[in-house]
Amino acid sequence: MSDYLLTPVSFMDVRLADGFWAQRLEINRTVTIPHVIRMCEETGRIDNFAAAGGIRAGRFRGYFFNDSDVYKIVEAAACALAEPHDSTLTAQVDDIIALIAAAQEHDGYLYTARTLCGPDYMPPGGRERWSDLATGHELYCAGHLYEAAAAHVEATGRRTLLDVAIKNADLVCREFGPGRRTAPDGHPEVEIGLVRLYRTTGDRKYLDAARFFVESRGRPDGRTLYGEYAQDHRPLIEQTEAVGHAVRAAYLYAGASDVAALCDDGRYRQPLEALWANVVERKMYLTGGIGSRRDGESFGADHELPNSTAYCETCAAIANALWSHRMFLASGDGRYIDVVERVIYNAFLSGVSLAGGRFFYPNPLASDGAERSAWFDCACCPTNVARFMPRIPGMMYAQRDRQIWVALFAAGQACIRLGGDRVVLRQTTRYPWDGHVQIAVEPEAQAERFTLHVRVPGWARDQPTPGRLYRYADEPGADAEVRVNGQRTDADMEKGFTTIDRVWRPGDLVDIALPMPVRRIVTDERVADNIGKVALERGPIVYCTEDADLHGCRIDDIALSDDEPLQGEHRDDLLGGVTTLHGEAIAGGRQARLTCIPYFAWADRGRTPMAVWLARQGRERHSRMVTV
Repeated sequence: MSDYLLTPVSFMDVRLADGFWAQRLEINRTVTIPHVIRMCEETGRIDNFAAAGGIRAGRFRGYFFNDSDVYKIVEAAACALAEPHDSTLTAQVDDIIALIAAAQEHDGYLYTARTLCGPDYMPPGGRERWSDLATGHELYCAGHLYEAAAAHVEATGRRTLLDVAIKNADLVCREFGPGRRTAPDGHPEVEIGLVRLYRTTGDRKYLDAARFFVESRGRPDGRTLYGEYAQDHRPLIEQTEAVGHAVRAAYLYAGASDVAALCDDGRYRQPLEALWANVVERKMYLTGGIGSRRDGESFGADHELPNSTAYCETCAAIANALWSHRMFLASGDGRYIDVVERVIYNAFLSGVSLAGGRFFYPNPLASDGAERSAWFDCACCPTNVARFMPRIPGMMYAQRDRQIWVALFAAGQACIRLGGDRVVLRQTTRYPWDGHVQIAVEPEAQAERFTLHVRVPGWARDQPTPGRLYRYADEPGADAEVRVNGQRTDADMEKGFTTIDRVWRPGDLVDIALPMPVRRIVTDERVADNIGKVALERGPIVYCTEDADLHGCRIDDIALSDDEPLQGEHRDDLLGGVTTLHGEAIAGGRQARLTCIPYFAWADRGRTPMAVWLARQGRERHSRMVTV
């Protein structure tokens, strides 16, 4: 069977220890997932299934696509159930799946907005199935059902939801295809879901259906095209610029990546690379966020990256990471993981509070003050956060033949099988606050030859993002070092990875030293909002400034000189434990103390103005320090 060049190591084979991501995964399990389940109960999303199944009386409540939120919380809970066991969560998931099964119609159709339609509610297109695919989200909801079912059977071994998904997917395969219905869904997602269902069941018709939906986009075939907003303006293999709704686009590109890999279809390789380059080199924020326009939640023109009006939907950040990870699996190229890392530490994490129960929908890079919300009428972002968080460990490692790629750094261990041999990798690190990572290599056999590819991030090689949209404005620091058992390796760098091919024995240690000086970043001059401005980062973390840390000064009044030294200081007592940046800024002709916090933690101490990009100014000397 054709597939990606690399195979990701399942999140179920990666166990994180105390540290940055372990802490967040636990908050997601104990706070975020219960919260989104409770909100789905309170807002009628779960009751819609009970009413559709005749278990309780009631009418449809909410948006016509609300079924998808319930599927996403089931996927989130299933991932969390893998470890540790949670009997309360298990019972909740079982109850929700029973309601979903009850709501399914006899032929497999499942879309509660249409099952419950009547005089007081009518979904797009009215009573007829598939009648408004442009806006109705029937297939979008189905895609999330398939993803949830695949996750549930993987984590629990139980088929209760998988059987529902198969029955629905079989209906979709009967209804859509050559000589049948030819319109795709206006919101791509079913493509990703069908591929996951194919991987779970091995039934080829689901992959063929996913391929059909990818290839039907942009082809009239007796229908009216949806246009650029839904990436339906021309066939995907002819597209070179990312346009329209950012989430829809990145979901489509992720699904197309899956289809291209599994069908060994080289026609999509160049278009997908061109689209990715267009996004990353012209339309992506420093945080990894995409989708600059609030209007249509869409991409803007090249270099249209305003800060205060940046939309940067949390779902778009997740979609960018999902797509970029697939591009990595297809190529083994570390530049795609550079983007994944930038997203997960910045644009994605900004979307959820440190406590886990409040959320941002847009994530601007400048604000007069904002606060996260406990929920939204359109709740795609909170439920997406809950399901994506447990998937992050599954992006950390990949393998092929007798080769292992260490793509992301986090304390914990991974169990990887190379053929019939088992290898355990144990990471010890305080990343992202400290650039020292130690990997203990523990092959099951006494001596085992394989190749270890260890990523050296772009930010440690003087390149914040692929391309020239962003660049460092200061001098590079010390080079990254990789040592094996204390001996520095001069192994070649290949696509952003140090490649170490040797016979490994239990007790072998790989030490990676990634210097983490504070770096200044400037933007391509065609980004109008950032002319004369500078941003700060340390390691993979983008920083921002809040008025609350300026001692009475305002962000708009300060400027940062190029040669002002900036230092990092770790604070266990602040924002759950973060490294802050400190230095001096210039405010109204005087010097002022500057403190910067990680962007992901903005607005966690209350509503206050914030900015990532600060005015840039040549160093002005003053005879005395004035605190303002």
